[in-house]
Amino acid sequence: MQITLDLSEELVFRLNSLEDKLPQVIELGLRELNASSKEGFNGIAEVLKFLATLPTPEEIIALRPSEALQNQISDLLKKHRDRNLTDAKVQIWEQYQYLEHLIRKAKAKAYLKLKETENEQ
Repeated sequence: MQITLDLSEELVFRLNSLEDKLPQVIELGLRELNASSKEGFNGIAEVLKFLATLPTPEEIIALRPSEALQNQISDLLKKHRDRNLTDAKVQIWEQYQYLEHLIRKAKAKAYLKLKETENEQ
């Protein structure tokens, strides 16, 4: 599919170096945009409370969803697989996917920090 867009010069300049990654940029942007809605999305509160404690890298790596959150995600996953999600539930599903993406990034950085600390010792 080909799409034509009118973009500012600044945005074109910023995107030039990412030309080969534009599909990924758009996908991540859509996830973040869809995750910005607050309706029906409670998982972020748990993560923010956790992050407010300034966790160690070990605690970040050990982070797991609460049982209630895991149940919500499992229910949405089942409905997603069955293609039985309403538009509102699709948006919530995308919010959880984006949250998971951010947590994976945090865990990767925590892991690298642990390895760096081990190498210094």
